[in-house]
Amino acid sequence: MFFRRVALVISINLYLCPMYKKHEVSKLKQEFWTSFGKYMAPVPSAEGEYINWINYKTGEKFLYFRKDADRRDAIVAIECQHPDLQIRKQHFQLLGQFRELLETHAGESWIWEDKHTTADGKEFSRIFTSISGVSVLNTADWPTLISFFKKNSIAFDAFWAEVKYAFEALR
Repeated sequence: MFFRRVALVISINLYLCPMYKKHEVSKLKQEFWTSFGKYMAPVPSAEGEYINWINYKTGEKFLYFRKDADRRDAIVAIECQHPDLQIRKQHFQLLGQFRELLETHAGESWIWEDKHTTADGKEFSRIFTSISGVSVLNTADWPTLISFFKKNSIAFDAFWAEVKYAFEALR
């Protein structure tokens, strides 16, 4: 009886969480980002230019706009990764001065972390928003992911068009 329950639980888990090989995960992610890029290609920036929405360039060294999706969630973040702690703090504080503007463009509050540490020990500051319960490996979730990334990419771009000149003074 015990082994039947275990077998049933294992089979249910395998059905709900299919196992993907590394190359399959890589291929699905690549297909997603290609689809997102094609979807966003005709969308101009806030300044009317056509840009690469997947690899958005802020023009500021060590200041990045990141997007990522995995098996359980998706995140959009602004990361301050300057190796000099004082400069990183300055960038984060300057972004903080424009918090209301960012959240007005985004239509929601973002999470502000002045100190985020990755699993490999890398430390940086970030501002982010995320959604849970979606998987880049499930093509049925792609419309939700694309909507999430589109909305936040356009919001960040509009925000960045207004505040990027303030960062030039820190160079």
